[in-house]
Parts: sequence; structure tokens; C-alpha cells
Amino acid sequence: MVRVSAPADPDVHAGRIRSVVFDIGQVLVRLRPAPLFALLSAHGYEPDDLERVAHRVGIVEHETGRLDGAGLLANVAALAPRQPEPQALRAAWLDMFEPEPRMFALAARLRVTHGVFLLSNVGDLHWSLLQDRYRIHEVGHDAMASFLQGCMKPDPAIYLAAERRFGLDPERTVFIDDRRENIVAAQARGWRAVQHEGVDSTLRALRTLGIDTG
Repeated sequence: MVRVSAPADPDVHAGRIRSVVFDIGQVLVRLRPAPLFALLSAHGYEPDDLERVAHRVGIVEHETGRLDGAGLLANVAALAPRQPEPQALRAAWLDMFEPEPRMFALAARLRVTHGVFLLSNVGDLHWSLLQDRYRIHEVGHDAMASFLQGCMKPDPAIYLAAERRFGLDPERTVFIDDRRENIVAAQARGWRAVQHEGVDSTLRALRTLGIDTG
């Protein structure tokens, strides 16, 4: 993973907030499970909801590094009465992201004056694709993937690990995530936090914290 030093003295321009930590899924990229659902449906399994499907196949174990990508795909395949072709299944699992250009642009603007970091619940398959296709690890100054840490949001341990790795001052950090439980866990550590429900509302919330969003 490439690390780039954050601005040496972000307080000169940034006011109170020094660091902005972005989630990835549903913040920088939207999730669209339609290709996976179509494949499973064609093989006799009718998925109802991505989150429920993910938990049935062991997403927590996968995103904490206890179940590798091959094991996860085997669990996904086992949902269907008729087994999908392995390469088609892998492609459908990976073909799940649609970038949010305005959020990528926001991160690029903020990294000039702030420390910008990524903190994501993610497994090895999606992390590799996000790096290869979207250069996600270069969006900020550093990034932390849960499967490499052995824990995931909202476990307090991953926020502590992020503080240490990224050099965060909790009171001068704002976290952007779409899930309420992850926001609450960050706030419990003293971070500021914005629950992402859309680009415009997130921009407004950042501005109320004194951040120039450009």
C-alpha cells in the first residue's frame, strides 16, 4: 500500500478539523448488486436484500480476514440449487461498484489542506478490485481495510487502530460513513461524524464544521 504524507501543517488552512476519514462503500462508491442477484436468480436462488445475503455467506468473517475470498465465493455459490460457473460468480461479486465522482472530487480537494484517510469494512476480493480499478488507496493519504486489521466497524478497536496509524486527534477528526452504528462508534471515541445520506447533505454538514468544501 502506498502511503503519502499528509500536509505538514493543515491547521494553517483547516481551522479546527485537521483530518477527514471517509468510508468507501455507499460513500465513495455506490453498491449495485443487480449482476450478482441476476446470476443467483438464474441458478434457482432469489436474493431479497444484499445485507441479508452478505450475512448468510459470512461477510463478517470475510471482512475481518477470517474467511478468504475463495471461501466467501464458495458460500455464495452454495446458496443456489444449481451451481453458478465460478468465473461468472466471481465477476458478479466484483461487479458491484459505481463510483460517486463528486465524493472522489471532494476527497481530492480536501487532501490539499487536510489529512484525508479511508477506513472501510472490506474483504480481500473487493479491496483488490477497488485498488486496481479505482486506485482507491490513492484517494487519501492512507487507507485501512478491515480484513487486514482483524476487526471491523463498529468495533472500537478499529477506530483506535486508525487513530494510531493515521495520527488522528479525535477532536479534530471528522468521519463520513453511511451507517448509523459506525457513526455512533466514532463519536464514542470523540470523533466528529457525518452520516452520509447524499452528497449535498454531506457537503452542508462539513461546512457547518468549518470545512471549506470548495
